[in-house]
Amino acid sequence: DVWTLFHSYAFDFSVWEIFGALLFGGKLVIVPDQISKSPTDFYELIEKEKVTVLNQTPSAFKQLIRIDSEQITGDHLSLKYIIFGGEKLDFSILKPWIDKNHMKIKLVNMYGITETTVHVTFYEITKEDILGKAKSIIGKPIDDLSLFIVNKDLQMLPVGVPGEILVSGKGVSKGYYGRPDLTKESFLELPLSDERVYRTGDLGRYLPDGN
Repeated sequence: DVWTLFHSYAFDFSVWEIFGALLFGGKLVIVPDQISKSPTDFYELIEKEKVTVLNQTPSAFKQLIRIDSEQITGDHLSLKYIIFGGEKLDFSILKPWIDKNHMKIKLVNMYGITETTVHVTFYEITKEDILGKAKSIIGKPIDDLSLFIVNKDLQMLPVGVPGEILVSGKGVSKGYYGRPDLTKESFLELPLSDERVYRTGDLGRYLPDGN
């Protein structure tokens, strides 16, 4: 596979881009800063380098959709996966993309935070999600993490009830360097997990299908 390092290495998304490629024998194309700021040039790089795995924030990908809509066909792209992260994804923005019959390219929405070593959950987006009224579905936890929805008293909530998202597992960091008070506030030891739990401050709810 061929990945791009599109984001600055100061942005946590780059951890996924760099090690997602290199730890599994992939090729990593480092995108020059000037090209990353030009959707047209970046689109041409994706085509030229035969990129198969593309990681994008939704706002950046909207610019690529605009460039793609001007192409006669999308068959010139080698993409297998487009992975979204860093921002909330409104599925409806992807309609022009699937109108070009790009559904053979898998679209994956991921949710994560710097303190959990980037990604926590994943969800493969369907055509029905894009054409329907689905909101920002973030899916289920990746294998080495667990996710909990809790109330203000840190008690688990049932399906459909919104609450704070907590994360535990191998990806959760040890805390904030030199900030013991902030670490104590955000990283907890709770009965619901054998491992340290991070309070994200984000709100979510479980759907009946487990997403």
